[in-house]
Amino acid sequence: MPTERRLPGPCPLCGSTAGRRTDGAWHCALCGWRYGDAPDSDLPLPRVDVVYYIRFDQRVKIGTSRQPRRRLASIRHQELLAFEQGGRSLEQQRHREFAAVREGGEWFTLSDDVRAHIAVLQRAGDPWQLYARWLSTALRS
Repeated sequence: MPTERRLPGPCPLCGSTAGRRTDGAWHCALCGWRYGDAPDSDLPLPRVDVVYYIRFDQRVKIGTSRQPRRRLASIRHQELLAFEQGGRSLEQQRHREFAAVREGGEWFTLSDDVRAHIAVLQRAGDPWQLYARWLSTALRS
Protein backbone atom coordinates (compact mmCIF):
# COMPACT_ATOMS: atom_id res chain seq x y z
CA MET A 1 0.00 0.00 0.00
CA PRO A 2 1.51 3.33 -1.02
CA THR A 3 2.15 5.85 1.73
CA GLU A 4 1.26 9.49 1.42
CA ARG A 5 4.13 11.92 0.99
CA ARG A 6 4.76 15.40 -0.32
CA LEU A 7 4.78 15.73 -4.11
CA PRO A 8 7.92 17.22 -5.68
CA GLY A 9 5.73 20.25 -6.54
CA PRO A 10 2.05 21.19 -6.59
CA CYS A 11 -0.36 19.10 -8.67
CA PRO A 12 -0.97 20.95 -11.96
CA LEU A 13 -4.65 20.04 -11.84
CA CYS A 14 -5.78 20.75 -8.28
CA GLY A 15 -2.76 22.38 -6.59
CA SER A 16 -2.43 19.80 -3.80
CA THR A 17 1.05 18.90 -2.59
CA ALA A 18 0.10 15.53 -1.06
CA GLY A 19 1.08 12.55 -3.17
CA ARG A 20 1.44 8.79 -3.37
CA ARG A 21 4.07 6.86 -5.25
CA THR A 22 2.46 3.94 -7.09
CA ASP A 23 3.60 1.93 -10.08
CA GLY A 24 6.85 3.89 -10.18
CA ALA A 25 5.14 7.27 -10.53
CA TRP A 26 3.88 10.04 -8.29
CA HIS A 27 0.12 10.60 -8.19
CA CYS A 28 -1.74 13.40 -6.46
CA ALA A 29 -3.32 12.04 -3.28
CA LEU A 30 -6.21 14.46 -3.69
CA CYS A 31 -7.31 14.10 -7.31
CA GLY A 32 -5.28 11.12 -8.55
CA TRP A 33 -3.56 13.04 -11.37
CA ARG A 34 -0.20 11.57 -12.39
CA TYR A 35 2.45 14.07 -11.37
CA GLY A 36 4.49 15.23 -14.37
CA ASP A 37 1.56 14.98 -16.78
CA ALA A 38 0.17 18.34 -17.77
CA PRO A 39 -3.42 18.92 -18.84
CA ASP A 40 -3.43 20.12 -22.46
CA SER A 41 -4.03 23.85 -22.13
CA ASP A 42 -5.28 24.03 -25.75
CA LEU A 43 -8.19 21.74 -24.93
CA PRO A 44 -11.18 22.70 -22.80
CA LEU A 45 -11.57 20.90 -19.51
CA PRO A 46 -14.04 18.04 -19.66
CA ARG A 47 -17.59 18.65 -18.52
CA VAL A 48 -18.20 17.56 -14.95
CA ASP A 49 -21.67 18.50 -13.76
CA VAL A 50 -22.27 18.84 -10.03
CA VAL A 51 -25.30 19.37 -7.87
CA TYR A 52 -24.27 21.87 -5.20
CA TYR A 53 -25.72 22.56 -1.78
CA ILE A 54 -25.02 26.01 -0.37
CA ARG A 55 -26.33 27.52 2.84
CA PHE A 56 -27.53 31.02 3.65
CA ASP A 57 -28.93 31.32 7.18
CA GLN A 58 -31.35 28.40 7.58
CA ARG A 59 -31.92 27.94 3.86
CA VAL A 60 -30.17 25.70 1.35
CA LYS A 61 -29.93 26.22 -2.38
CA ILE A 62 -29.80 23.04 -4.42
CA GLY A 63 -28.52 23.89 -7.88
CA THR A 64 -26.38 22.48 -10.63
CA SER A 65 -23.38 23.73 -12.56
CA ARG A 66 -20.64 22.54 -14.86
CA GLN A 67 -18.44 25.41 -13.63
CA PRO A 68 -19.02 25.42 -9.87
CA ARG A 69 -16.30 27.93 -8.93
CA ARG A 70 -17.72 30.53 -11.28
CA ARG A 71 -21.32 29.73 -10.33
CA LEU A 72 -20.80 29.85 -6.57
CA ALA A 73 -18.86 33.11 -6.87
CA SER A 74 -22.00 34.67 -8.34
CA ILE A 75 -24.40 33.53 -5.59
CA ARG A 76 -24.58 35.09 -2.15
CA HIS A 77 -24.11 32.31 0.40
CA GLN A 78 -22.42 31.64 3.71
CA GLU A 79 -21.18 28.10 3.23
CA LEU A 80 -20.68 25.43 0.60
CA LEU A 81 -22.11 22.30 2.20
CA ALA A 82 -21.63 19.58 -0.41
CA PHE A 83 -21.36 18.50 -4.03
CA GLU A 84 -22.68 15.39 -5.67
CA GLN A 85 -21.77 14.41 -9.18
CA GLY A 86 -24.72 14.80 -11.51
CA GLY A 87 -26.57 17.18 -13.74
CA ARG A 88 -30.00 18.65 -14.21
CA SER A 89 -31.92 15.37 -13.79
CA LEU A 90 -30.32 14.69 -10.37
CA GLU A 91 -30.97 18.29 -9.33
CA GLN A 92 -34.65 17.92 -10.30
CA GLN A 93 -34.81 14.63 -8.40
CA ARG A 94 -33.53 16.39 -5.27
CA HIS A 95 -36.03 19.22 -5.78
CA ARG A 96 -38.86 16.65 -5.88
CA GLU A 97 -37.42 14.81 -2.88
CA PHE A 98 -37.43 17.97 -0.74
CA ALA A 99 -40.51 19.64 -2.27
CA ALA A 100 -42.26 19.77 1.12
CA VAL A 101 -39.66 22.28 2.42
CA ARG A 102 -39.23 24.31 -0.78
CA GLU A 103 -39.26 28.03 -0.08
CA GLY A 104 -39.18 29.15 -3.69
CA GLY A 105 -37.02 28.61 -6.74
CA GLU A 106 -34.11 26.40 -5.75
CA TRP A 107 -34.11 27.37 -2.07
CA PHE A 108 -35.19 24.95 0.65
CA THR A 109 -35.57 25.13 4.43
CA LEU A 110 -32.65 23.44 6.16
CA SER A 111 -34.90 20.71 7.58
CA ASP A 112 -33.83 17.50 9.29
CA ASP A 113 -34.31 15.56 6.02
CA VAL A 114 -32.17 18.01 4.05
CA ARG A 115 -29.52 17.98 6.81
CA ALA A 116 -29.45 14.17 6.79
CA HIS A 117 -28.99 14.04 3.01
CA ILE A 118 -26.19 16.61 3.15
CA ALA A 119 -24.51 14.71 6.02
CA VAL A 120 -24.37 11.59 3.83
CA LEU A 121 -22.76 13.60 1.02
CA GLN A 122 -20.27 15.19 3.41
CA ARG A 123 -18.96 11.76 4.42
CA ALA A 124 -17.48 11.45 0.91
CA GLY A 125 -15.11 14.34 1.66
CA ASP A 126 -14.46 17.98 0.95
CA PRO A 127 -16.55 19.21 -2.01
CA TRP A 128 -13.61 20.83 -3.82
CA GLN A 129 -11.46 17.74 -3.37
CA LEU A 130 -14.26 15.59 -4.78
CA TYR A 131 -14.63 17.93 -7.74
CA ALA A 132 -10.87 17.78 -8.41
CA ARG A 133 -11.03 13.97 -8.30
CA TRP A 134 -13.99 13.86 -10.70
CA LEU A 135 -12.23 16.29 -13.05
CA SER A 136 -9.05 14.24 -12.93
CA THR A 137 -10.98 11.07 -13.73
CA ALA A 138 -12.71 12.77 -16.66
CA LEU A 139 -9.37 14.03 -18.01
CA ARG A 140 -7.90 10.53 -17.89
CA SER A 141 -10.85 9.05 -19.78
